[in-house]
Amino acid sequence: EPKRYIGYIIISMIPAAFLGVFFDDVIDNIFNRNLLLVGAMLAVTGVLLLFADRKYEGNKPVNASNAFITGLAQAFAILPGVSRSGATISTALMLGMNREEAAGFSFLMVIPLIFGKIAKDLVDGSFFEHIPSVQYALIGFAAAFISGLIACTWMIQLVKRTGLKYFGIYCFIVSTLLLIYSFSN
Repeated sequence: EPKRYIGYIIISMIPAAFLGVFFDDVIDNIFNRNLLLVGAMLAVTGVLLLFADRKYEGNKPVNASNAFITGLAQAFAILPGVSRSGATISTALMLGMNREEAAGFSFLMVIPLIFGKIAKDLVDGSFFEHIPSVQYALIGFAAAFISGLIACTWMIQLVKRTGLKYFGIYCFIVSTLLLIYSFSN
């Protein structure tokens, strides 16, 4: 079963990897500093979280088709303001997974994409553009990895216990603030 699960993670990467490889610069240029878009997408995330929290949860295991569909949600989260974990966990719940498996799969499916992005940036030379030395990069990576593990463990337990409604409410609050700020400037 671990080999099959790794296969599902690879399947889930396909949509986001495709966008990242072929449209990374386009995405960066179109959505750069667009607070109105970020606010709107946070509202979309809030709706998705609240909807998934109220309507769905099952005991279906991860399979190839729901891994790919969850991967499409991850690709959608390339839009600024869309929560990657919120989109993927909500999608997995709507596909019938239970909360713990949905949250765990969501956090595992991003790991290869992170390493893929690092590899892409290393190859094209942009990785060290804003980093003074390899030492700083390694320290930053270690700190992010450790804090990420702690945050993921905490987040999985939180989603399992309380659901997604509080994250949805948070998205609406931040969305409202960003939209007010955007329209006032």
